[in-house]
Amino acid sequence: MKFCILLLAALLATFTSKALIISEKFATDPSLDGWQIFGNTNLFQWDSADQNIAVAWNSTNANSYFYHPLGVTLNSASNFMFAVDFNLQDIAIGTTPNKPQNFQIAFGLLNFSEATQTNFVVGTGTNAPDIIELDYFPDSGFGASVTTPMISSVNHFAPGGFTFPLELVPGANYHAVLVYTAYNQTLHTILFSNGVAIGPINDNSLAPGFGDFKVDTFSINCYTDNGQDTNLYFGTDFAGSIIAHASVDNLLFATPLPVTQVIAATANSIQFTGTTNWDYVLERSADISSWSAVSLTLPGVAGTMTLTDTNPPLDKAFYRVRADFP
Repeated sequence: MKFCILLLAALLATFTSKALIISEKFATDPSLDGWQIFGNTNLFQWDSADQNIAVAWNSTNANSYFYHPLGVTLNSASNFMFAVDFNLQDIAIGTTPNKPQNFQIAFGLLNFSEATQTNFVVGTGTNAPDIIELDYFPDSGFGASVTTPMISSVNHFAPGGFTFPLELVPGANYHAVLVYTAYNQTLHTILFSNGVAIGPINDNSLAPGFGDFKVDTFSINCYTDNGQDTNLYFGTDFAGSIIAHASVDNLLFATPLPVTQVIAATANSIQFTGTTNWDYVLERSADISSWSAVSLTLPGVAGTMTLTDTNPPLDKAFYRVRADFP
């Protein structure tokens, strides 16, 4: 499968940095590609036959991560994206006594030195700084949700990023792409189920007073349910727990974004700054719902590129650049 990212021209801005791409398809032992495990190693098992990694989220364990260092520290002035494919086999909440509510499965970016401290507890809402991630919370009575939290170095939460009710179904193949653009400080997410876009997933943007985040690690995150307050409030215990299993494949992280600047746009073409390692194609839509490729696919170059609609319509149309990582 190719990794893909779909970018509307209006979302792009000019920011440049040293290019970094981490791509893992699990064809070979991921430990040879720089992947490591912190915590319980039994929660992450490489399946050499199916070329994926079997992940078990069991919140009775200490915080455990299947992770790859980025080698750089990203903040709100960075442009980056990450993607993941996963297939849930099963998922259950309230699996720990006195913790009956929902809890998350998670993929994303962490600050490794902070996330490996014993007082790093996501279930409190006040002890897990520097997170950018994709979370899924099963239904515990209020509807299942897909969330894209951004948490600052001082535990301030970006206010958006909650999409509910949105239930993920065991057995379906999910493909998620998350894109952070620095010019508007927004995390944009696209989620596909069996190849069809679902949601849409709400954007999440930093608000005044948020501060900043510092993340340096790409990871699959299996958090502990330990440390939550299990006191009863109004007869309800808000502490949660989870046991879930999934196969995970096609992990991708990239900075800067495949398109770093839109230089010009005409009635039927887009000129932009591209980069190597990606393939680019122009797509067109009449309603921003159904898209079709309308240009030749061009291999990326580090510089100016132009994509042109080879058969433009007589009526109005929307265009976007699609970048595929082979």
